[in-house]
Amino acid sequence: MTFEKMAIDGCCLIKRNIPWDNRGCFSRLADVEEFKTNGLNGEFVQISFSKNYRKGTLRGMHMQAEPSAEEKFVCCVEGEVYDVCLDLRKDSPTYLNYCSAVLSGENGQAFYIPKGCAHGFVSLKDNSQLIYFMTSAYDPKSERGYKWNDPAFSIEWPLHPSVISPKDNAWPLIGDKR
Repeated sequence: MTFEKMAIDGCCLIKRNIPWDNRGCFSRLADVEEFKTNGLNGEFVQISFSKNYRKGTLRGMHMQAEPSAEEKFVCCVEGEVYDVCLDLRKDSPTYLNYCSAVLSGENGQAFYIPKGCAHGFVSLKDNSQLIYFMTSAYDPKSERGYKWNDPAFSIEWPLHPSVISPKDNAWPLIGDKR
């Protein structure tokens, strides 16, 4: 595994070495010791799965606030997504900035999202599937969300989402939460 630091402090793009042969492939999704060596928390307490039937499905922008703030390790195991890490740490020099990567089952890349950052993605292919590892359990009282197309973020999505949950479409603009 290689760990590439992104423009948002604490966010990493993790690239796995995936050996393919006539049977398919076998590789590690995560390695706690390699996470520690690279300054990341690998003590995951919850693992979730997301299947997205249609290209253009958007999920985000989600996070949890203290006391249940979480770090996420997100890996696309089938299909392809445009994945976004949005810095919402007011004391950060990259506050309201984002970084992104294309994650796919083929490229084996994953995203590590630090505490204080929101996460979201849009599927670029039908039947895209992701596995999320989280360092904190889901806490409805700590759940936060922000409008995916908030002008304050200026996220350049590669396509206009066609499938969005009513909840994700109803998150407020960040200016309404300050």
